Amino acid sequence: MKKGIHPENYRAVVFKDMSNGDTFISRSTINTKDTVEIDGVTYPLVKLEISSSSHPFYTGKAKLVDTAGRVDKFMSRYGKRELKK
Repeated sequence: MKKGIHPENYRAVVFKDMSNGDTFISRSTINTKDTVEIDGVTYPLVKLEISSSSHPFYTGKAKLVDTAGRVDKFMSRYGKRELKK
């Protein structure tokens, strides 16, 4: 890599999917207050609502994932209505 183009805080960070608990380590400059220890090494922790391990497109699940339940609430209210002609 070219020297001097990355910020000083470019480091290994753990990203955790809160919907299923999966974690992965990547490099990032994101600021975080939480930390987690993996294999004896302490990393900054970033909590995600959804990732490729829980997203319906990648998992093949038909139901939409929405932490606030807005999609399901909308579908239960308006999803099965017939159109008036």
